[in-house]
Amino acid sequence: MDASARQDRGVAVLTGGSSGIGRWIALGLARAGLHLVMIARDPARAAATRAWLGAQVAGAEPEIVTADLSLLAAARAAAAAIAARHSRITLLVNNAGLIAPRRILTAEGHELVLAVNHLAPFVLTRALLPALEAAAPARVVNIGSTASDHARIDPDDLEGARGWGVMRAYGQSKLALMMASLDWAEQLAGTGVTCNVVHPGLVATEIARHLPFGTLAWRLGRPFMLSPRQGADTPLYVALAPDLATVSGRYFKRRRQVPTNPLAQDRALRARVWAATARLVGEAVAPVGAAAGEGT
Repeated sequence: MDASARQDRGVAVLTGGSSGIGRWIALGLARAGLHLVMIARDPARAAATRAWLGAQVAGAEPEIVTADLSLLAAARAAAAAIAARHSRITLLVNNAGLIAPRRILTAEGHELVLAVNHLAPFVLTRALLPALEAAAPARVVNIGSTASDHARIDPDDLEGARGWGVMRAYGQSKLALMMASLDWAEQLAGTGVTCNVVHPGLVATEIARHLPFGTLAWRLGRPFMLSPRQGADTPLYVALAPDLATVSGRYFKRRRQVPTNPLAQDRALRARVWAATARLVGEAVAPVGAAAGEGT
């Protein structure tokens, strides 16, 4: 498939595509004929992935946009650069994520885990919405985690200043991502743009090297975990399956829709999380469902 034909199939923007499940998501999108734009922090790894994709899929020539997504200014700059080149975007996959061993503040003063796992996807989605709506039907797929399923969330302390723990921070960041995703789905109803969340499974990638049960236990457990290639299966299904073209505001595991954390269904709580997120990213974005006033 030549580059012009690939462009005609649509443009897909992917974060975190140079390692882990992201690399296999990138391959699946390239094989589907999408023109791929990868936002990556490490230029060398991104270039290696670009070469690997070209060897796997004839005509695949992904664009690389270098950005450190822990910095919101960098996320905005990346989105602006992409939107300047592509007025229509078919798919946005917010895959980049991390777990940190301790509470770390970015150069902008944000807690690192929240910045990468929630604030950056929020900023990118917001910035690329015009291009997504212009390409409708289009999809936003956010890579979540089962860590959100039983997490708690404090809208007044999303950055964990009053008490930080490895799994508490990670779970809260992924629950915040889930809640924002449900709000995006409501806000985008009728536009032809869908937004869903995917748990890829327990995958043997380096993201979990800082989990509290230790490096040795992690290494011993790796043979029983999904490979990155297997972990990419459900994200690709949600991104590409024709029968999901109009499905929005859902949570998927193993290609099946599953219930979210009940807190994610509390519209009043979601409105508080949305408003707190908007304050942190410095954008005047009205909270979706703020008038609801109660949970569902």
